[in-house]
Amino acid sequence: MPKLPRAGGEKHIAAFKRAGWTENHIEGSHHILIKEGVQVHLSIPVHKGRDLGLGLLRKLIDKSGMTPEDYCLHFSRKHKRG
Repeated sequence: MPKLPRAGGEKHIAAFKRAGWTENHIEGSHHILIKEGVQVHLSIPVHKGRDLGLGLLRKLIDKSGMTPEDYCLHFSRKHKRG
């Protein structure tokens, strides 16, 4: 298993967006992401100056249907491929 990246919620949201997820709405400090054809949603907290916990990140990756390897590729990409 690759080492998961430590970063704030905004950077992880960008990675999920590169994987095809879209931001549906925001509830307080939680950004809710959805993906067409997927019955689940992802709730990602964004707190200034705080990294997303690795346990929560693992759960989000699993819930999204990606492998940690796939997620790391999306995280390291700078732009969505068209």
